[in-house]
Amino acid sequence: QVQLVESGGGLVQAGDSLRLSCAASISDLSFNDMAWYRQISGNQRELVALITSGGSTNYADSVKGRFAISRDNAKNAMYLQMNSLKPEDTGIYYCYSLLVVGNGPYRREYKYWGQGTQVTVSS
Repeated sequence: QVQLVESGGGLVQAGDSLRLSCAASISDLSFNDMAWYRQISGNQRELVALITSGGSTNYADSVKGRFAISRDNAKNAMYLQMNSLKPEDTGIYYCYSLLVVGNGPYRREYKYWGQGTQVTVSS
């Protein structure tokens, strides 16, 4: 069982920056795809940014140019640098990990979520 623990959330003003961290209790994170999701005002969780095991990244249109996802496999950690924060970025941010093993009928997916960290951006 993999545990993911987020940290770095808080209350900031519009235009400020925050850096979220996700620590994974796993011996080797390098095979996992990782992502940050957020849940705003009770809505469904939405993908904010992802980084594959190979280092490719993708971002939601709403955060492109402002947020940057990164990972440090040696530290079993993932990060989200959030700049130029806006009030609409307010929400609970979750760390997500996906490990896929096997192919075809032997394919198995292992999905893990952190408990979330609150980010509040005041106007």
